[in-house]
Amino acid sequence: MNIASLLSPKSVLCKHSSSSKKRLLEDMAEYICKQYTELDSNTVFRALISREKLGSTSIGNGIAIPHCRIPQCNKTIGMLVTLDQGIEFNAIDNQNVDIIFTLLVPEGANDKHLQTLACIAETLSNDVILNNIRHAQQSEELLQVLQ
Repeated sequence: MNIASLLSPKSVLCKHSSSSKKRLLEDMAEYICKQYTELDSNTVFRALISREKLGSTSIGNGIAIPHCRIPQCNKTIGMLVTLDQGIEFNAIDNQNVDIIFTLLVPEGANDKHLQTLACIAETLSNDVILNNIRHAQQSEELLQVLQ
């Protein structure tokens, strides 16, 4: 699977500013729900926060993959955000996070959910891809890096 297939030009934000993990997750929920109007931003935000309370979705190296299951979600939805400055994310390596790939999946998509998370983590573990993501200045560049 190519993780770019989970994204659209409207679901990629480059050099976004955010003051905290909570504010970032609120922003991402709002952006996603503008594109997918069948979803409610408060529901998405609460689901993302609930998942974070179970344990940080940071995988280290400045990367986080917030994810949740949403009953109203009909397909797997992704959003990629890079930050102009990293934020505290309770990371396993204590690094601030500056690359966030959010994943929403339908409630019953357990196997697909795990496979997609693994694919995202593997892709973002590639040093060349990671470097290109961090150096991208525009959203279009981010999409090109992943295609």
